[in-house]
Amino acid sequence: MPTKVSAKHHPHDDAPDTADAFRKLAKLPAGQQRDTLREQVVEAWLPMAERLAGRFRSRGESFEDLRQVAALGLVKAVDRYNPDLGNAFESYAVPTITGEIKRHFRDHMWTLHVPRRVQDLRNRVRFASQDLSQTIPGRRPTVAEIAEHANMSEEDVLVGLEALESFTALSLDAELPGSEDGYSLSDALGSPDPALDTVVDRESVKPRLAALPERERAILYMRFFGDMTQSRIAEQLGISQMHVSRLISRCCTRMRDQIMREAA
Repeated sequence: MPTKVSAKHHPHDDAPDTADAFRKLAKLPAGQQRDTLREQVVEAWLPMAERLAGRFRSRGESFEDLRQVAALGLVKAVDRYNPDLGNAFESYAVPTITGEIKRHFRDHMWTLHVPRRVQDLRNRVRFASQDLSQTIPGRRPTVAEIAEHANMSEEDVLVGLEALESFTALSLDAELPGSEDGYSLSDALGSPDPALDTVVDRESVKPRLAALPERERAILYMRFFGDMTQSRIAEQLGISQMHVSRLISRCCTRMRDQIMREAA
């Protein structure tokens, strides 16, 4: 017959007395009897896991999800607990369950990956701000006050304050606060300026143009800046249109090759 978990209360709190059950659990081989006893132990400690989950309410996660995470942490604690070490189960289970919940927030609740150090700074700043709000009502604590209270540098406080506002990302399609015409964040963002490529090309060509012979430089100027046809250029310089065409092609090819070699 399966062993019942004692309903006798712990002398210091309302924790169930499962010491005998844990000792039997450690000796039982894998099988139905062990699984049944394990489920009874987990069920007996579920109220404690739910109370621990309740400490993390109002942090952006539903309480039902927090209960499930806490229950998972409880199962891990039951499976890993060694009664032969002499420590009470709750002293091992509480940090295990709490750590599982904190890990859930770290791994699943941040929209973007944030370094662990920044998350720790965020928590220290948040706790310090909560403590100070009790002693200086009517205003928010300053960076210097938070730094002194939490024994942090002001630079770390600023990083933590910034992380407080970065737990979730704002959609680019979200309407900006105070906007009455549907103006979104994406409407305020710039876009690549196509003229930037033109600037790069122009600055690259400048020294090559200056190095050309005067006549060839004049031909290119009339063609590309004066918007003159090859026939008009030929007429003005007293040469054939074919010669003008060859000079333009030769100059452009030479400058392009020189610029590409430098870029490479």
